[in-house]
Amino acid sequence: MRAGLALLLVGAMGLAALAASPAAPAPANPPGVVDARQAHEDYVLKCQGCHRPDGSGDDHSNPAMRGVVARFLAVPGGREFLGRVPGVATTNLDDRRLANLVNWTLYRFDPAHVPAGFVPYTPEELGRLRANPIRLDRVETRARLVAAFPQE
Repeated sequence: MRAGLALLLVGAMGLAALAASPAAPAPANPPGVVDARQAHEDYVLKCQGCHRPDGSGDDHSNPAMRGVVARFLAVPGGREFLGRVPGVATTNLDDRRLANLVNWTLYRFDPAHVPAGFVPYTPEELGRLRANPIRLDRVETRARLVAAFPQE
């Protein structure tokens, strides 16, 4: 009975977090986003605990995505980095849902930097990238890529 109550409480907390989080984008799905509602739910359950509901991160171990995440697409190795960071590479989402989530994240938190002609991540691409996750050199790799961002 206790396990059932604990499971019920965890589910209720998840639903409360979903209800309290920012609204999902308009129903029209941007390129590579098959289901914006599902992507938003996956973000709430898998990402926002560290990156926060608004994508602001914490400026320590969980960097901001808001206004930044799509900038990685403009530097060599940046696209690969986004598919290999630990939170992406090790999530228990299947590759299809992960591609939906990553593409949604780019448009949700940094639409101004999504490059013209952006080719959305595919499940196959993310499957290849996440097979080789970035581990100990995550911070250094991110810093090197950020230093290469085009100046605005």
